[in-house]
Amino acid sequence: MDEYFMRLAIKEAYKAYKIGEVPVGAIVVKDGKVIGRGYNIKETLKDATCHAEIIAIKEASKTLGGWRLLGTTMYVTIEPCPMCAGAIVNSRIERLVIGARDFKMGGCGSVLNIVDNPKLNHRVDIVWGVLDKDCSSIIKEFFKKIRENSKK
Repeated sequence: MDEYFMRLAIKEAYKAYKIGEVPVGAIVVKDGKVIGRGYNIKETLKDATCHAEIIAIKEASKTLGGWRLLGTTMYVTIEPCPMCAGAIVNSRIERLVIGARDFKMGGCGSVLNIVDNPKLNHRVDIVWGVLDKDCSSIIKEFFKKIRENSKK
């Protein structure tokens, strides 16, 4: 089931890719149903908080009618940054399925570990590496294209 939902998150990432945004996609699932989805649009909206995870959390909160996302799982193509990891903790998401690690900005264990910090009031169960190659290849392709365009 995790691969099915990660493929949906990858579809969200491709939406970002198509509009020139860093291709990260996220979905929130409760009881086998997608209740929130998002992809990066921070360049489009000129808003540093418009990450895929934040948008998916907002949509899920709207769907459920509250900010506590108890009993939910978030699927995200790339490890959330510290801001998004904090939002995941604050929204009480119970499970986080991550495609690929982010060794430069990861807030779930690669650089910092916000989602499993015993000093915080909520901890998140993490599953790593679901469709890792698919999730990392879109990011690599995106930045390769950017480097090629900057050389022109």
